[in-house]
Amino acid sequence: MNIVTIDTGTTNTRVSVWRDGEVVGQAAAQVGVRDTAITGSSTKLEDGVRETIASAIADAGLERNDIGRVLASGMITSNMGLCEIPHIPAPAGIDDLAKAMRESLVENVWHQPIWFVPGVRNPVEHIGLHNCEAMDMMRGEETESFALIERLGIVEPTVIVLPGSHSKFVSIDAHQRIDGCVTTLAGELLQVISHDTILAGSLKEGFARRVDPEMLLAGAAESKKIGLGRACFSVRILDQFAVYDANARANFLLGAVLGSDLLTLKNSSAIRMSPGTRFVISGKPVLRDAIARLVEGDDFFSGTVTVLDDDEQRDLAGYGAIAVARHRGLID
Repeated sequence: MNIVTIDTGTTNTRVSVWRDGEVVGQAAAQVGVRDTAITGSSTKLEDGVRETIASAIADAGLERNDIGRVLASGMITSNMGLCEIPHIPAPAGIDDLAKAMRESLVENVWHQPIWFVPGVRNPVEHIGLHNCEAMDMMRGEETESFALIERLGIVEPTVIVLPGSHSKFVSIDAHQRIDGCVTTLAGELLQVISHDTILAGSLKEGFARRVDPEMLLAGAAESKKIGLGRACFSVRILDQFAVYDANARANFLLGAVLGSDLLTLKNSSAIRMSPGTRFVISGKPVLRDAIARLVEGDDFFSGTVTVLDDDEQRDLAGYGAIAVARHRGLID
């Protein structure tokens, strides 16, 4: 069976065509639920997803009638997407996700019903100031997490690190269930600080090009000691009064921001993090290597650290959506 998977986020949509577990066609477009938020209408999102599906099918050398199933995950199931489905509460296994899938006919996107995978939220009720920090949620990372559980054969408690604009740390229990997550704005902070503050002139090329362990660890230590805001300004001081190059300074900033994420893991009530928990780290090469260096350099973290290569983390959302659909009985 030829399967189409749709992964829609805030700003981007990626569509893959699968045959026998392999991707045979792909396409991507800069369209996401942000467009619905801006315009107040889902028309642009619908048009963008429809056109991206057509491009992916063409890339696979297929016709529309050659597709047997269409699956969708990510922000496309939010209130600004194409089929709103409530988050299911953790702990949530792949069977729980499969049971909560919903089919919907979106005529402007596809001529047959699309099956949508819901997101997962932390099991916190009656949110207020007293417990809001314990709450978190995901749409899209749940399929990526179950893809990694299957690909890597994860059976022990694990934290899966999915860095991005919003870095997500997903806690997996010993029963291969998602039992919580915690989100930070690490990626957005790095983007804004590097390009839209006074530090832009000190960072020249913006993001770190390669990991500088000494500067990375120094930035993390400074952030832990005196706070993220002051550690960030230290980048300008290093530029004005020291001899470190732009990549070294970018590593200092990277360490400061990611170091604050490690504090989150140690102290947040949103997930249950213990020192011996296994770490599985995905992301772009510099980012995943930087996180691994920081974890390995912190005495709190004593569990196994697995850094994924590009092949291991390729097409996670689609792979996971297919795994969920298989548990629903939609795919053989």
